[in-house]
Amino acid sequence: MADVPAGLSWSRAAPEDAEGHGPWIEIAFGADDLVHLRTTDDPGTVVTTTTRKWDAFTRGVRAGEFDHFGQDTDPPGAPATGLFLNVDS
Repeated sequence: MADVPAGLSWSRAAPEDAEGHGPWIEIAFGADDLVHLRTTDDPGTVVTTTTRKWDAFTRGVRAGEFDHFGQDTDPPGAPATGLFLNVDS
């Protein structure tokens, strides 16, 4: 795992009306075109990618390329939660 630079400015992705500590995703843009991601419940684990890959990912999100992962796929007979992800598609 690569060392995470000190002094990064983390931005939290949480709904405006969110209360509490999450868990939320945080992002920091670092030197050398690197993007760092972590969750508030495990800030010591950081995923690092490049700005180019991050931009491609966010374009895909906006274009709906990942929408099928969030479709309601609750098992038959289970309460409808919408929390199950369809990862077999």
